[in-house]
Amino acid sequence: MDPLLTYRGAVFTWHCDHMGHMNVMWYVGKFDEASWNFLAHIGITPSYLRNSDRGMVAVEHKVAYKRELLAGDILEVHSSILEVRDKAIVFTHEMRNGETGEIAATCQFTGVHIDKTLRKACAFSPEMRIAAEKYMRPALLSDAA
Repeated sequence: MDPLLTYRGAVFTWHCDHMGHMNVMWYVGKFDEASWNFLAHIGITPSYLRNSDRGMVAVEHKVAYKRELLAGDILEVHSSILEVRDKAIVFTHEMRNGETGEIAATCQFTGVHIDKTLRKACAFSPEMRIAAEKYMRPALLSDAA
């Protein structure tokens, strides 16, 4: 399946730093917003988290900055899953300039599903795992390296 569109927005002047491009904190923030939109597609919705006393925690993220985004640029984030384990999920985001299509940044997250009462990792439901499989990115030759 093609990566899912999980965020669409714009770069505003207050997103920019002294170098004139979008500041690191905004890249991470937009990736975070994309994450919550993405997780909702596999059943990890705000109501699920509230009603089941579950949570998601990020235990690792890796960001690669490829091209700068400037005030006025539009951007899109597309997401896909690399791996689903019993209690953890690894997914990737690709941020593109919405006008040119150029990749501005990529991010890989590892998230863990937790029981908020016990403060321990817990398994995803079978339904979530099945839903997640729809967004699995096929292994590429470059992934094996």
